[in-house]
Amino acid sequence: MLLPLLLRPPLCLPQASAVLTRCVRMLRCGAPRGLHSQAKNFLWQWRPQRHQARGRSRKTQSQEEEWRNRNKTALTYIAAAGVGMIGLAYAAVPLYRLYCQATGLGGTAVAGHDTEQVATMTPVKERVIKVTFNADTHASMQWNFRPQQTEIFVVPGETALAFYRAKNPTDKPIIGISTYNVVPFDAGQYFNKIQCFCFEEQRLNPHEEVDMPVFFYIDPEFDNDPRMARVDTITLSYTFFEAKEGQKLPLPGYSYS
Repeated sequence: MLLPLLLRPPLCLPQASAVLTRCVRMLRCGAPRGLHSQAKNFLWQWRPQRHQARGRSRKTQSQEEEWRNRNKTALTYIAAAGVGMIGLAYAAVPLYRLYCQATGLGGTAVAGHDTEQVATMTPVKERVIKVTFNADTHASMQWNFRPQQTEIFVVPGETALAFYRAKNPTDKPIIGISTYNVVPFDAGQYFNKIQCFCFEEQRLNPHEEVDMPVFFYIDPEFDNDPRMARVDTITLSYTFFEAKEGQKLPLPGYSYS
């Protein structure tokens, strides 16, 4: 009666418990020798299986805990990377604008100047360059904005002064802010502005009109650059936008649709 149970496939836990109970009863009640030995062998085989099952269970729990810790660490790194990318996205525009102003990339005139260089630089008299001026306003900007002069002639190493004029023809105050670029783009690194009104908010009251100066010079190194050999005209262009909360200015040297 015990042999068929021993020869069956592996039992589930409730069935194995019932068989074990019957085996123990046989051993206590003095079962025949054949059944007695079968019961002892079954108990001996079942005992290590229980220990192995417990060992496997503990090992599985340990692996699950290890994987859980690894997942937490990975999620922490992913979250930190996401926050860092969002921060870089917000900082990209002002950082790029500062880089453009420092290097002249994208037709951006170089901001700032070396006072000693301005005082000691030698004009290149034989290289005359025509500088033309352009003025634009965004579609939503209600100012009248134009250059006071259409062109001037300068030489590398010589300072020059130009003016733009802005007027608010409306009956309400309007705050504007401007961006600019230089064409050809490669000439931007040599176009140095000592004073200008770009990237600064300008408030005009109703019907107010103002002149805005641009004080600049072209670096004498312009004449030594082979890429500038055929450049005899440079265009300085300004565009005014109405300053509104959340509005982003386009990057210098690049157009936005």
